[in-house]
This record gives sequence, C-alpha cells and structure tokens, in this order.
Amino acid sequence: MRQPAWTACAIAAWAAISSSAQADEGTFPNRPVRIVVPYSAGGTADVLPRILGEKLSAAWGQPVIIDNRPGAGGNIGADIVAKAAPDGYTLLATPPAPLAINQYLYKSLPFDPERFAPVTVLARVPNVLAVKTGLPVKSAQEFIDYARKNRGQVTVATQGNGTTSHLTGALVAAQAGLEFVFVPYKGTAPALADLMGGQVDAFFDNISSTFRQHESGKVRILAVTGAQRSPLLPKTPTLAESGLPGFDVSTWFGVVAPAGTPPEVVGKLNAAIVEALKMPDVRQKFIEQGAEVAGDTPARMAEFMRAERAKWKKAIDTAEVTIN
Repeated sequence: MRQPAWTACAIAAWAAISSSAQADEGTFPNRPVRIVVPYSAGGTADVLPRILGEKLSAAWGQPVIIDNRPGAGGNIGADIVAKAAPDGYTLLATPPAPLAINQYLYKSLPFDPERFAPVTVLARVPNVLAVKTGLPVKSAQEFIDYARKNRGQVTVATQGNGTTSHLTGALVAAQAGLEFVFVPYKGTAPALADLMGGQVDAFFDNISSTFRQHESGKVRILAVTGAQRSPLLPKTPTLAESGLPGFDVSTWFGVVAPAGTPPEVVGKLNAAIVEALKMPDVRQKFIEQGAEVAGDTPARMAEFMRAERAKWKKAIDTAEVTIN
C-alpha cells in the first residue's frame, strides 16, 4: 500500500531529527555550554570556573559561558541547574553550600541536592585560623590554650550564620572543648576589616582572601584547617599538627550536572575538565587562589560529597544553626 504523502514527510522528518540527535550526542558539545556559578563575580567561586572555562572553550571550540546567579546561600543558582535540561549544556560550579550544607540549614529547598549528577571536584581550598595582631598568641596551640582560659570571651568573626567560616569555628570549638562568641557579618570583606581593626579576635577565613593581609602584617595566620599544609604557607602548620588530631576542613569547589544527564555525557565532561586541570598554567593560577587542584572521577566525587554532608551536618547540629 502506498503511504500518504504526509506520512512519508513525517517519517523523513523524524529520521532527520533522529539522525541529528545521534550526531549531537556523538559530537558533544556542539553548542555553547553554560556554567552557573551561584555566587557573585570576583570571589574564588567565580574565578576558578572562569579559568577552567577558557580551557574548555579552547578544547571544544565552543563558547563556555559563566553565568553568575547569586542569592539564598547558593540555592538560587543551584535550583536553576536542577531544573535545566539534563543534556550537559548547563552545569553548576559551586562550593559546598548548595550541595552539602544548605539542606541541613534551610527548612526546605526547591531542589534535591543529592540528585545532581556528579562530574568532578575542581579544587580544595583550606580555611585558615587568622587572629588580630594584638592577640597575645603566636601559634594555634597558644590560641587554643588562650581560648580555654578565656572561655566565652574570645570573639570569632564569621561570613554569616551557617557559612563555612562559622561551621569551621564550631567544629574547632567542639573538638577542643572551647566556647567562642561568634560575630556574624555579611560576607568576608567586613569580617576581615574588623579583624584587621582589632574589633574581633579571630576569623576562620578562606586562605585566598586572608593571605595578602597576613603577608602585609595586618592579621596573623596561625594554622590552616585542611589535612595538609598549603603551598601558599608551607611553614604554617595545620590544626591537626597543632593539638587537634585528625582535623580536616576545607572549602571545595565542584562541578555537577542536572539529574538524568546521560553517563556518556558526564564522562565526556569529566575527561575534558580533568585534562584542563592537568595543565601547568591552570595549576599555577589555582595555586595563586590558594586552591589545590583535584580532578576526581564522578564516582569518587559522589563518595566525597556523602562524607562532606555527614561532616557539615555534625557541625550544624553542634552549632545549632538554622536559617528560615
């Protein structure tokens, strides 16, 4: 039986669409890729994806667009990616808050942080214990001893309630048996300004923003909070070396895709990003930000995030922090 003309046209059109879809899958990416950063431009969370984006654009021959969508502790940008098409063309590059912290801080989220498809951890950035220059301590151990003797009197600045700086301080207090007076600020800049001015005693800050003030003598960094010493401060010990065995808290930056992104697309994204992270100039630029290059597999990132969620939940429960 002869098919109607419209049927033949429909079959031909479907064949063309199917062929195009197969070509699209085989040549991913063949159009611009958007990386959503759920924080404002200028900080480490924004700088690292931009460094990466330049390399990915060159490798793919496609524009890689960094789209800053700040607000609600990273939740706004994360929600945009969670609701995007799961095709690999919209990604989220973020520090831990929307993936491993906010679910324990907020009563409800518009997305499920555990349903993203992990791609890779880009880097880890340790926080540091920084103190005002007038505090009568020269080491992290002396700071811990001082805080024990002055229980409930040592003021510790934070970037805001529930931020990694706040939760890092809460974990230190819990492990060392200390009691800090946390002073919340609206971000790093005002907290660091008051630390330099001597209005607060200490600040568990990101190394990249505190390093220059330490070098100029405006604050004093006593220890890093990660498992290893930082290349920026090779002579500065870790907290684990300073009386808090096993202490390991770092801010990290990872890339995830919407749930349902095909494994083969996730694999291509992972391979391209890991290759970029191996480049010497990328590594150097990351080091200048105080960042230690990672480059995990999707499976290892998933395992890492499970451990991070448990760690931060403990810190939040200890600090009794909630955000409506």
